Amino acid sequence: MSQLSLNLVAISIFVITMSALLGPLVQLSPVVPAIATASVLGLAALDTLSWQGRGSTLMLDWLAGFSAEHRARIIRHEAGHFLVARQLDIPVTDYTLSAWEALKKGHPGQGGVQFDTQVLDAELQQGKLSAQMLDRLCTIWMAGGAAEAMIYGTAEGGEDDRGKLRALLAQIRFSAADTQQKERVSVLRAKTLLETNWVAYEALVAAMERRDPVEDCDRIITSAIAATESPSV
Repeated sequence: MSQLSLNLVAISIFVITMSALLGPLVQLSPVVPAIATASVLGLAALDTLSWQGRGSTLMLDWLAGFSAEHRARIIRHEAGHFLVARQLDIPVTDYTLSAWEALKKGHPGQGGVQFDTQVLDAELQQGKLSAQMLDRLCTIWMAGGAAEAMIYGTAEGGEDDRGKLRALLAQIRFSAADTQQKERVSVLRAKTLLETNWVAYEALVAAMERRDPVEDCDRIITSAIAATESPSV
């Protein structure tokens, strides 16, 4: 069972238990908490076995979406991935900003930036991963959290990104110390790219808020970078 489903079950059972204890005071039939408990456990099992945890993901994402700051953080987080990927010549193929958008497009998880991984897949099939590709991937994965931290002081998202980085480094036998060092260096590289292209980043955030297609986002980044590089008259 997914962690999200477990959390929802724990919260629901706590609420139901309190209802059973306080039920007599408010003349609530004990049958009601019993039915509610069975329903919650049944839905959690169905979500895990049939929907791979997507139901709980959609619910929590929907509830979090009521927060304007949460929505803003997601856009700024994903814009960090998008901009850094583009600057490191890793093509972006799509992006989604919620679990519902991801579900409609057939993408797993809570949404995010989708990349063209043909070069990466080819290298992995050959049993090797170039140092250049490894550096690019790690920097892109850390860029979302780096963007959040630069704006808000802390990053609420990024645990999945760190998980991807650590899983890949473990696969190629990086030690724990080397993995931590790689993560720190990747964060610094991402911050440098974001700072250098901040005007383009802000323009990209505005485009993603409008849900502009990837092609338009690419053109906006190109125009913003060209404008900042042009000598002032």
